[in-house]
Amino acid sequence: MKWVTRRKARVDRIACPWLIQRFIDPGAEFLFVAEDQVMDTARREDAVPFDVPGVELGHHGERCSFDAFLEKYRLSDPALRALGEIVRGADTDARHIAREAWGLYAVASGFREIARDDVENMALQFPVYDALYAYCRTGPA
Repeated sequence: MKWVTRRKARVDRIACPWLIQRFIDPGAEFLFVAEDQVMDTARREDAVPFDVPGVELGHHGERCSFDAFLEKYRLSDPALRALGEIVRGADTDARHIAREAWGLYAVASGFREIARDDVENMALQFPVYDALYAYCRTGPA
C-alpha cells in the first residue's frame, strides 16, 4: 500500500511510517510531497494521506497522527501507547507530558537537517524508534 504525507519530516511523519512498517503494513511505500500536493498525490497514486489537516490519520485536538494510527488500527500494546505519548509530546507543544519528548524532538530535528531527503531520514530514524519502543517495553530504569 502507498502512504503520502508532507515532505521535510521531523517527528510524527517519521514515527508514523515506522509504526506502519512495523505493525500495519510491512510492504508500505511512502511518498513525501509538498503540502499542497498531498491530496492530489493520494488520489493519483491511490495512497493513504496522513499527518495533514483534515484527514482521518492526522492531528485531532491535542492528539497527533501517531495517536490516530493507534486508534484506527486498534494497536493496544502498552509499549506502543507509551511511545505514542513520547511522540505526541515531541510533535506538539506538550513536551512536558513525557520527559523523553524533549530528546526525541532534538534528535528528530537533527536528523531532518542532516538527511538528504525524507527516505534517508526514515532510514536514519527508524532505529531510534526501535530503541524507544524497546525502552517502553521494559520501562524506565
